[in-house]
Amino acid sequence: MQEKEQKAGRGFGIRRLRPRLTPRVFGYLTEEKETLRQGFAALFVSSVGELAAGIVLAGIEGRLEELVGLAVLIPAAIGMRGAIFGAMGSRISTSIQTGLFSFSLRRGVLAENVAAASVLSLASGIFLAVLAWLLCGVLGVRTELSVVDYVVISAVGGVLAGVLLLGITLVVSRLSVSRGWDMDNIAAPMLTAAGDILTLPALVVASYLIRIPVFSVLLALVLAVLAAAALLYGFRRGSAGLRRILAESLPILAVTGVIMILVGLALEDRLEHFLTYPALLVLLPAFLQLGGALGGILASRLASKMHLGLLEPRGMPQLAAVRDFTLTYIFACGVFLFIGAASHLLAVGLGQASPGLPAMAGITLLAGLLATTASVLAAYYGSALSYRFGLDPDTYGIPIITASVDLLGFISLIISLVVFGLAG
Repeated sequence: MQEKEQKAGRGFGIRRLRPRLTPRVFGYLTEEKETLRQGFAALFVSSVGELAAGIVLAGIEGRLEELVGLAVLIPAAIGMRGAIFGAMGSRISTSIQTGLFSFSLRRGVLAENVAAASVLSLASGIFLAVLAWLLCGVLGVRTELSVVDYVVISAVGGVLAGVLLLGITLVVSRLSVSRGWDMDNIAAPMLTAAGDILTLPALVVASYLIRIPVFSVLLALVLAVLAAAALLYGFRRGSAGLRRILAESLPILAVTGVIMILVGLALEDRLEHFLTYPALLVLLPAFLQLGGALGGILASRLASKMHLGLLEPRGMPQLAAVRDFTLTYIFACGVFLFIGAASHLLAVGLGQASPGLPAMAGITLLAGLLATTASVLAAYYGSALSYRFGLDPDTYGIPIITASVDLLGFISLIISLVVFGLAG
């Protein structure tokens, strides 16, 4: 009898301990099941879109070989769209959660963000073009494009993609409010995916406007003048909110642009590896932007919690932040395996060369986990530092992640290719 009571007591002890352990280890996954559902849905939808962008990239390999130097601009142009509109989505999400959002294009948070995104899209296009041309010359990377060619391709492509992205951002904002979605979980992946899909075709279309006598030079001059005028108007006549967004965005976007042009230079230098296996070209946009999207989800969640006083920007992350890190790694394992396998299947279906399904899955998962670690660190410390210095983490978080994860993600991909024997 006593033995039975002891066993029962031990069983009761286990049952008593389980409620204490479960919330710490597994409970938050149950609490965040809606986050997991929304996040996976948005990431898989964005992955499909990014794979479509990869198909476009693999399809323009002839254009890349014809216009030597165009590859330098591609990661920067894609990443800049994600940085501008991902940050816009994050700011709108925070305004929704803090009760400051109103769907008005005349005044308020939405109007300020639309104006800022328009100005930044045009100005960043000019900046990236000049930067790409200068760094190609300084670093000795071969290019056959002039500064006028770069300006036309970058600015026109950026404006075309930016107009469409503005419309998508407005739709996502409206749906998030009307249907009660958490925009932190869907804005970054959906907008970065849309940026991928729209930017590549926009750049290709813009590339047919170069080398037209007189017209191309005049177009480049008009675009440069418009960018300068838009910046001047924004700072002198814009609202206080618009001026703050521009003042905080321009420095970080400049740093972001430099880093992403370096990614483009690295891509141009190793383009032969990707042309040998076009499956890697199908993979590339999805891989680079998923790292940024994962970090964007994390940065948006962290920024909202800091604004609401639920998280302190400490040097050592609190448990609430660590739990969000765990969610990010759960997302990463699923989506990186998916895009690795899907890239192989799409390439084979299109008659393109691939290193094989096991190799593609392994390459993507290894590189993806490395890139995710970089995005987690960039998201947390970028948000924490900007908040400590009195800056808006919504404005700084996503551009920092886009820049760091694009560069470190590309390096991670090259490391993974070396590990699997596909690069030297």
